[in-house]
Amino acid sequence: MNSAKRSDAVQNRERILTVALEELIRSAEVPLSTIAKKAGVGQGTFYRHFPTREALVIEVYRHEMSQVVEFATHLLKTRTPDQALREWMNRLAEYAITKAGLANAIQQAASSKDCGTGGYASVIAAAQMLLDANEKAGTIRAGITADDFFLAIAGIWQIDATEDWRPRLTWLMDLVMAGLRTGAPVTGYE
Repeated sequence: MNSAKRSDAVQNRERILTVALEELIRSAEVPLSTIAKKAGVGQGTFYRHFPTREALVIEVYRHEMSQVVEFATHLLKTRTPDQALREWMNRLAEYAITKAGLANAIQQAASSKDCGTGGYASVIAAAQMLLDANEKAGTIRAGITADDFFLAIAGIWQIDATEDWRPRLTWLMDLVMAGLRTGAPVTGYE
């Protein structure tokens, strides 16, 4: 296979994933033929990349989670640990709120025998990486685990995306950051 064909295949796959995300957010029941048509690929091309609905949904989820994980790494390289954690929390929360429609499709796909565990473990690892960097910098209290962190922010999944949710999200994330900072060795946060 020459590089032009490989490049075309990669572009087709990316277009399918982009359209699938948009459509699955609207409805978990969207016909695969609709996704293929909107992505500008034929049925054969579509099914070569994604032989089943479950395979497509899980790949959309993995792709989105990899973006969240890569963002954590980028932030730690470009921000202080506490700024990185706070910005990552915002990104994760916005993902959870704006892409909540994808949850139904993921739940349906997860009931399939073909479904793997996906990218959630990498998101947990990214959270722990950010928490560890903050603990080392002294900007949060010691001993906070990714499990603690996700339990603390679990309420974001309850925010109604049909309302003006951004002010409430900011307030909740500020509240969580204040809790993480309480007892931190570095002063000036309380």
